[in-house]
Amino acid sequence: MMKVYLIGAGPGDPGLLTLKGKDILEKADVVVYDYLANKSLLGYCRHDAEIIYVGKKGGDHTLPQDQINALIVAKAKEGKLVARLKGGDPYVFGRGGEEGEELLEAGVDFEVVPGVTSAVAAPAYAGIPLTHRSYASSVSFITGHEDPHKAGSVHNWDALAAGTSTLVFFMGVKNLVSITTNLMNAGMTPDKPAALIRWGTTCRHTSLVSTVGCIAEDAKKQGIRPPALLVVGDVVKLHDKLNWFEKRPLLGKGVLVTRARQQASGLVSLLQEMGACCYEFPTIRIKPLDDYADLHAAMGNIAVYAWVIFTSVNGVLHFWNQLRAQGLDARMLGGKKVAAIGPATAKALEERGIYPDFVPEKYVAESVVEGLLERGIRGTKILLPRACEAREVLPQALRGAGCEVDVLPVYETVLAGENKADVLTALEAGDIHCLTFTSSSTVENFFSLLEPELIRTFVDAGLRIASIGPITTKTIETYGFSVQIQPDEYTIPALADALGRDLA
Repeated sequence: MMKVYLIGAGPGDPGLLTLKGKDILEKADVVVYDYLANKSLLGYCRHDAEIIYVGKKGGDHTLPQDQINALIVAKAKEGKLVARLKGGDPYVFGRGGEEGEELLEAGVDFEVVPGVTSAVAAPAYAGIPLTHRSYASSVSFITGHEDPHKAGSVHNWDALAAGTSTLVFFMGVKNLVSITTNLMNAGMTPDKPAALIRWGTTCRHTSLVSTVGCIAEDAKKQGIRPPALLVVGDVVKLHDKLNWFEKRPLLGKGVLVTRARQQASGLVSLLQEMGACCYEFPTIRIKPLDDYADLHAAMGNIAVYAWVIFTSVNGVLHFWNQLRAQGLDARMLGGKKVAAIGPATAKALEERGIYPDFVPEKYVAESVVEGLLERGIRGTKILLPRACEAREVLPQALRGAGCEVDVLPVYETVLAGENKADVLTALEAGDIHCLTFTSSSTVENFFSLLEPELIRTFVDAGLRIASIGPITTKTIETYGFSVQIQPDEYTIPALADALGRDLA
């Protein structure tokens, strides 16, 4: 299908992508994306899609605009569906109109998928409504980076300075002195409220409130660099009152998440809701086994077991996958007692129609044994589906109580860490403030990927370490590190809450 979609990626917060934009990304053969398009949106793309970066920032252009135009035309003429993913809205200072003209001239069909423009979203996240009955009844969007080939400025500075519109300048940091000087020379008072919003709506969002007369100097002192919007007008007075996004406790804090990619989303979502910049560095990868003969045999002989104990969500997932592969369902566990270590594992079972008979108050193997003994498990036969490699505390304790335990692997964990270079760059830049570990295996794999002595240099400089619970903490301590953050309840939500309190 030869067609190009010019898609607005929104201002940075991936949640602001439109549903239609997401739908096109899921279908596209080729995705051509910009610097200001959040890379997490690429997660919607097909695994076999061709992904091409053509970002432009501060004079550093991967491809000049004419070559970008030629690229999307060429890809479309290969008979492909092309998603051109652009920051903000394609038709609001996004050069989407130019790309549309090139496509028409080349005979390529195209559509525009509008996006949320940063001119609206960034001020909204900073508590600045662009219009307000008490302050402004109109708004003007203005480029702060005019076409250098134009003769003179096309802006009517007298009209901009004299009007009551809220003024929003795109890409205005580089020319901030010129913009504010032109406004004041045209009659705007130096005390007119003004604000700069950098990386609006993202976890790196910051704002600077000042006045037209002072904001250029203030921005220089605070090192404000692009990308940033300049907002001028009395609506800026509402910043402190209506500012909601900047109150998030982890805004601007970088947190490294070491969970397997299949499990990371829960912790990442909780941290992002608190404003954190999450760096995903899955140190383990979950994969199915090559041979499930032993598990299938146990399923066929399930009548001999009194209890089935699940110790992780992955154990539930892979056990059920094999259950379905054998043409079976939850009825196979009819009459069996089922235990789950932790609420997440219990929830995974409940979603499959099984309500556990026992979930311990503390989510470690030792507490499971204590609770099971109180429920008369002593001397019974137990099936324990779990990872190939795991702590032996639970099966050993159960055997010590006279139980017959069949430990059956249903998945294995292997070393991951594919974006090691990016993580090192972020650590060296000071962008990561905390490491999080949710199991002993994440700890062991992390330190097999990154030397403890290297991490020591960052810890000595203030990098903090968070652990989900005492077992994981003990593993961290074997590498010579102390844990600063550990929740009282050993769950992902509790870990996120503890990070929120500690790093705020």
